[in-house]
Amino acid sequence: MRLFVLCLLLSWCLSLSAQPLSSSDYVLGVGDSIQVLVYDEPDLTIETIIGDDGDINFPFLGDIPISGKTTAQVQQIITQGLLGDYLLEPSVQVLIVSYRPFYIHGEVKSPGAYAYHPGLTVDQAIALAGGLTERASEQKIFIKHELNGETVIDKVDLTYVLSPGDTVTIKQSFF
Repeated sequence: MRLFVLCLLLSWCLSLSAQPLSSSDYVLGVGDSIQVLVYDEPDLTIETIIGDDGDINFPFLGDIPISGKTTAQVQQIITQGLLGDYLLEPSVQVLIVSYRPFYIHGEVKSPGAYAYHPGLTVDQAIALAGGLTERASEQKIFIKHELNGETVIDKVDLTYVLSPGDTVTIKQSFF
């Protein structure tokens, strides 16, 4: 019975880590493209890419650091910035237009940067990169990603769900 409960708990934890990101809990980063909509204020509606410094430039407010924040947090920052001095009741919405790319290299036919789509798995990323080479190992797959501000490298399988900015490395097989 203990083994069954342990297996059940392990499978539940693994399923949580394989869920695609929703835009509400997605953390924005350099290279993401967003649209900021301010209701009834077309001059304040912009579409921009988060710069290398992690900032966007917004009318009246100037540079706003948004890298590392969710869309809801950015909405709150802009709403508070516009409230009072510029607008009485600003209604702000922040949308993700496109995600920063993911990268794949090693034993794939066309290594490089590719557009990220929510729910993208390693297997699908390999397909985008033209498939595996003859020397590729399906067991030696590594992901380099940011976790709590630190760069982490994890060994993963073909079903692992990628995040924007991840770097996939496919190593060689010995046989």
